[in-house]
Amino acid sequence: MEKVRIIEVKESIFADNNKEADRLREELKKEKTFLLNLMSSPGSGKTSVLIRTIEALKDDMRIGVMEADIDSAVDAEKIATTGVKSIQLHTGGMCHLDAGMTQQGLREIGTKDLDLVLLENVGNLVCPAEFDTGAVKNAMILSVPEGHDKPLKYPLIFTVCDVLIINKIDVMPYFDFDIDKVKEYAYMRNPKLKIFPLSAKTGEGMDDWVGWLRQQVKEWNQN
Repeated sequence: MEKVRIIEVKESIFADNNKEADRLREELKKEKTFLLNLMSSPGSGKTSVLIRTIEALKDDMRIGVMEADIDSAVDAEKIATTGVKSIQLHTGGMCHLDAGMTQQGLREIGTKDLDLVLLENVGNLVCPAEFDTGAVKNAMILSVPEGHDKPLKYPLIFTVCDVLIINKIDVMPYFDFDIDKVKEYAYMRNPKLKIFPLSAKTGEGMDDWVGWLRQQVKEWNQN
C-alpha cells in the first residue's frame, strides 16, 4: 500500500496572517489608534470588564468597541449603552478572528477619530490565541470559577498575551481557587505577563488595570 503523503500547510497560513497583522499595526500607528485584543472563555466576564473599562476611560479618550461572535448582537447592544461607538462582527461560524477579519471590522468602525479600539474576541481559550489580529497588545480574562489550572491546560493563550486579568475575585471564598498558584503557572508560560486581579462587579482592582491601559494608549499615540 502506498504511503500517504502528509503536507503541512499551517505554517504558511500563519505566516501570511502574521505579515498582514504587522501591516495593520503599522496603519494603526500612523493613525495613532491603539487596538487591544481581549480573549477569554465564554462566561468569564469580558463584556462586564469592558463596560467598567469604558466607563473609566471614555472621558479621557475616544473609544470604539468591536464585538466578535459567531452569531447574535447581544454584547454589542450592551456596549452601546455606554455611549461609545460599537459594532458587532459575525465570524460565519469561525471560532476566532484573524488579521484580515479584524481589518474589515476596523474599516467599518473607522479608526481616524478613535484613540482606543477594544476588540472582544470570540469566547474560546484555543483558536483566538493562534491568530495575530494586528492588535498592539493582547489581554485575556480568567475568571475564578474556571479554576487556577488553566495555564497548564491552555498554554498558548497565556504565552501570547501581555496581560492576564483574573476576574470575579469577589467570589473567591466560594471556590477552590488558589490565586498564588494561577500566578505561578501563568508566569511559567510567560514571565513578562502583567497580572491584574479584579472584580468587574464590585470594581475592586479596576484602577490598576485601567491605569496600565491608559499608559499604554498614551505611549502608543505619542511615539
